[in-house]
Amino acid sequence: MIRLIVLFCFLFSLTAFSQDEELESLRIELTFQNPDTTKIETSLKIIKLLYNTKDYDSALKYINGAEKLSENLKYKKGIAEITFYKALIYNKENDYINASNQFTKAELLFTALKDTLSLARTKNQLGILEIERGNYKRGLKYAHEGIDELEKRELFDDLAIAYQSLAKAYQKTGATEKAIDYNLKSLEIQERISNIEGIVTSNVSLAQLYLEQNDFKKTIQYYENALKHVKNNKEKLKASILPDLGAAYIKNEDLKTASDYLAESIKLNRSVKNEKGILKSLNNLGELNILKKHYKTAELQLLEAGNMGRQNNNKLELLKNYKLMKTLDSTKGDFERAFAWQREYFKIKTSLDAKKQKEIEPVFKEDSIVEIEKEPIVALSNIAPVNVENNDSQKKLDRLKLVFYTVLAAFAILLIFFVLFYIKRGNSAKYTRDLEEKNQKIELQNEAILEQSKHLESINKVKDKLFSIVSHDLKDSLTSTKGFIDLLKDGQLSHEEFHSLLPELSENANNASLLLFNLLNWSKSQMQSLNPKPSLFDVQEVFNEKVKLVEQKMQKKGILLIDNTVRDFVYADRSMVEIIIQNLLANAVKFCKKDDNITIANSVNNGNSIISVTDSGVGISVENQHKLFNNNTFTTIGTENEKGTGLGLTICKELVELNQGRIWVDSELNVGSTFFVELPKTKVEELVIT
Repeated sequence: MIRLIVLFCFLFSLTAFSQDEELESLRIELTFQNPDTTKIETSLKIIKLLYNTKDYDSALKYINGAEKLSENLKYKKGIAEITFYKALIYNKENDYINASNQFTKAELLFTALKDTLSLARTKNQLGILEIERGNYKRGLKYAHEGIDELEKRELFDDLAIAYQSLAKAYQKTGATEKAIDYNLKSLEIQERISNIEGIVTSNVSLAQLYLEQNDFKKTIQYYENALKHVKNNKEKLKASILPDLGAAYIKNEDLKTASDYLAESIKLNRSVKNEKGILKSLNNLGELNILKKHYKTAELQLLEAGNMGRQNNNKLELLKNYKLMKTLDSTKGDFERAFAWQREYFKIKTSLDAKKQKEIEPVFKEDSIVEIEKEPIVALSNIAPVNVENNDSQKKLDRLKLVFYTVLAAFAILLIFFVLFYIKRGNSAKYTRDLEEKNQKIELQNEAILEQSKHLESINKVKDKLFSIVSHDLKDSLTSTKGFIDLLKDGQLSHEEFHSLLPELSENANNASLLLFNLLNWSKSQMQSLNPKPSLFDVQEVFNEKVKLVEQKMQKKGILLIDNTVRDFVYADRSMVEIIIQNLLANAVKFCKKDDNITIANSVNNGNSIISVTDSGVGISVENQHKLFNNNTFTTIGTENEKGTGLGLTICKELVELNQGRIWVDSELNVGSTFFVELPKTKVEELVIT
């Protein structure tokens, strides 16, 4: 790898050296040339090299000299090409007016010269310029006019940029299918010319377009492709992709992968101080935690995101934030707050929809000018008193006054009517708004009640199953224990007989204890009241304590324990880790046969502690592996008909995630199973995953 990097640096330095050498050679050549067209051609070569190396100031100096000489010699080809490069440089310096003027001038010059290739390139650049400025109608016209010639000549560099600009214009104006087509064309060419930056841009654009179509698999595919091509030193680019990729996995209902990507996203965006990326990550983490029913953490993340969105005036992310806050408060039953969030959501949505419509309409509608002819208005002041000489004139004046006052009275009545109508309409509109607000509140309440009903129905089903299992298992353990004690109390057992039965009595007590542990923690998790209290402790000590609880059962079954644990500290809630390890050991014993092995171990990986419990027992089918960590209970009978509640692994998953860790299984039927638990060794930043 190091050799490859050194080789790349060497080749890059050679390329840079060869460019400098070529530039110096051309400058010397220019010095000794006569002031003719060859001098202009040499100047153009120098201008092109300086433009490619982004030395625009030096390029403009050569442009000014070559332009004067071209005009003196009336060398039209030289004037046209110099004008084109001048426009390119103005565009790079964000001088839209000069860039537009120079491109238009170059277009006329190349048209007169009948230089179809240069004309196509000019129109392509004009299209890009107008699209970047938001003038999509003009931009699309120029881009389409120039693209045919570029395709005919197979000028891939120009085509890649042209396709990308067309795709951007169509995406902005809502023509999604066309945007996808041109992005695919652009991606094909970017891959052919190995333009990494272009490949990433096209993949991201395609991912965004497929997201609009709710095709989440393709969205993920193109975001993953983009991420694959991002170089290690492009941390800001990677940080901008990760939040969207995490969001796509949420939409695809793969919460585990979404959690992994979003944990990396928030960490990386905070490190590179990318506020937009932090905002997106927090919103997506909030949505993830709502789905995982971690409401307190979701609220903290969404409140931070909302504050950041308002500071940066990021309306798109605020729109998502308000929608999620409405969902969160509806779920919690706070309908007043939920309604307030919904009102803010619709305010932003209305303004964004209006802005989007304003951008789209000019592209697809022909411009039209409607001229309104206005009749001359005669002012009342222009009616002057008339000196009457006879009665007829006076009568005419009186009639005119009567008509005027009649019209004035009619106008006054009409004005009063409109005022009353406006007031009534205002009252009616206010009543309608109030009614709509009440209806929206009722809808929110109905949604929340429906969601809570489904949740309660699910919990009731689990509860019914639990009580049937718990009542049986707990009753057996307690009845057996009570029987031993009654026999001893009645003197029907000797001390020797009682001592011989103590291991079985101890095992019954352990089973009852574990059952109660799981039941208590499950009920707490359903009420969202489990709060970890992390500290540093040695995981080997926990293993040693918990192995003692299953020793008797292992001896009875003839199971060999292989202890590969080492002294290692983790940062987590010790009592929760004890429950996790106790459950995993109990499961391993339950599914082992005579002469099977159980191996316990721990190691360090990427700064985290990995705990594993391996058994050579019956194993788990692929179908059942997917059911292990779900919220509903799943249990199977042990090798000696041992029963269980099906809560153990669900509790383990809850407790592991509360401690910023993860749990997974690797198993093969009739070969055995290994359960892995990854826990942090140091304090993890809050708001990362849970």
